[in-house]
Amino acid sequence: MWLPQLEPNSRPRYLALVDAIASAISRGELMPGDRLPPQRRLAWALGLNPSTAMQAYREAARRHLVGGEVGRGTYVLASSREASLFRLKLPDAHPERVDLSTNLPVLDPEDGDLQRSMAALCASGELTSLQGYPSARMLQRGQLAVSGWLYGRGLELPPEQVLLCAGAQQGVFAALLGLCEPGEPVLVEALTSPGIKAAGRQLRLPLHGVAMDEHGILPDDLDRLARATSARVTVLTPCLQNPTAVSMNARRREEIAAVARRHGLLIIEDDVYGALGDEPSLASALPERTLVISSLSKTVAPGLRLGFIAGAKVWLSRIDPEAQATSWALSPLCLRIGCEWLEDGTAARRLRWQREQVTRRWRLAQKLLGSTRTTASPHRWLALPDGLDLEALCRDSGIEAATADVFAVGHAAPHALRLSLTAAPSLAVLKARLEAVARRCGVQPLMHQTGATAVIEP
Repeated sequence: MWLPQLEPNSRPRYLALVDAIASAISRGELMPGDRLPPQRRLAWALGLNPSTAMQAYREAARRHLVGGEVGRGTYVLASSREASLFRLKLPDAHPERVDLSTNLPVLDPEDGDLQRSMAALCASGELTSLQGYPSARMLQRGQLAVSGWLYGRGLELPPEQVLLCAGAQQGVFAALLGLCEPGEPVLVEALTSPGIKAAGRQLRLPLHGVAMDEHGILPDDLDRLARATSARVTVLTPCLQNPTAVSMNARRREEIAAVARRHGLLIIEDDVYGALGDEPSLASALPERTLVISSLSKTVAPGLRLGFIAGAKVWLSRIDPEAQATSWALSPLCLRIGCEWLEDGTAARRLRWQREQVTRRWRLAQKLLGSTRTTASPHRWLALPDGLDLEALCRDSGIEAATADVFAVGHAAPHALRLSLTAAPSLAVLKARLEAVARRCGVQPLMHQTGATAVIEP
C-alpha cells in the first residue's frame, strides 16, 4: 500500500496529503492506473481523521490527479502535465497573482441577462417543469436553435444532424469514445488543448502531433503521419487554435481537406473559439468528413453548459446510436435558457460584445508584447528567451500562466507561455500585468518571423 510521508507544517493536513499525491505522481512513484489506498485505511495508517482523507481525495480529483469509480476505488489519472492548470487554482496559493492560465470569456459586471431570464421563468411558473430530465420536445427545440446558430458560421446543418451535449469537452470525449477503439492512433496538432490530451489519455488513445506553422497544421506532415500511423481520426482546432491562436486560411483549409479525403480521415473540428473570429469552419471545405463540436462557453456564457456535435448522420449514429447518450448530462434549466437566448438574439448580442472585448484586449497585447498578426484572439502565445525561468517570470509579473508543456504532444515543449487575455478581471488589470511581462523579458514571437516560416517543433 502506498503511504506518503507528510511533513509537519502549518498547511491543512488534507492539502499536505494532496501535495504528497501530486509529488508521487511527478516522481513516477504513482503511475497512471495505480489504485490509491481506501480512504479509511489510509487515514488509519497516517493517523488522520477519515474526513481529512476524504477531503484530500476530493481535492485531488478536482485537480484531475485521480478519478474514482464506484466499486473499484480511486485511481491515478496521469502524471498529468495538464493537471498544472488545476493546481494553479488552489485557493489562496498566490492571491497576489492574476490568473491568466485558463481561457475564460470576459465577464460583464453589468450583465443582467441571466437575472431577467430567471425572473421570467419564476413569473411563468415554468421552473417546476425544469426540475426533471430534458424532454424530447425540449431537445428538439435545442437542436433547432443550434442549427440556426451554426448557420451564422456558414454551415447549413438541419436539426437532425445535431447532437446536444453538456459542453464541447464532453462532445470531443463522446466523439472519440464512439469513433475510436482503445489503442487506436489519433492525429492532433503538435500543440493542442489540454482537454484533448486528457480525453486521449483517459480513452487510451495514443496522440500523434502534427507540425504547425502560422496557418495551422502542415499538410505534408499530416500526410506523412496519416501514412505512418494508418490513423482514421484527427482532432483539430482550425480557428483561433488553442494555444497558438493561429487560424487556417482558405488555401490551408483546402489542402487539409484534400489530405483528409486522400487518406479517408475523419476530422473532429473543435470550433469552440470559431465564432470569435472571421474564418469559416473547416467543415465548409470538407462537410462529408467533418464533425463540428462547439458550445456557448467561450462566446455567450460558460455556465450554460450547452454544447453540440454536428455533422453527417453516419458519424452521429456511431457516437450516439440511441440518440440519448450525449444529452443525458444536460441541465434542463441551462437548455431552456440557452434556447431562449439563441432564439431571441441575446446570444448573438453577447457574442458581438465578447468579440469587441477580445479585440480590445488583443490590440493591447499586440501593442505591449509585439506581433505582426492581425486576427484578434482571446489568448496569446508568448515565446520566451532561452534560460528565462518561467516561475520567476510569473512571480515577478504577478500572473499565473499555462506553460507549453501543458499543450505539447509527444516531444519536448518549446519555451513559451499561453496567456488568456480575456481571463483578467479588467482591461486595466491586464495592461498592468502585460507591461510587467514586457519589462521582465524580451518578446520574440514564435511565429510570423520575417521572411521565414516558423514551424513549431515541440
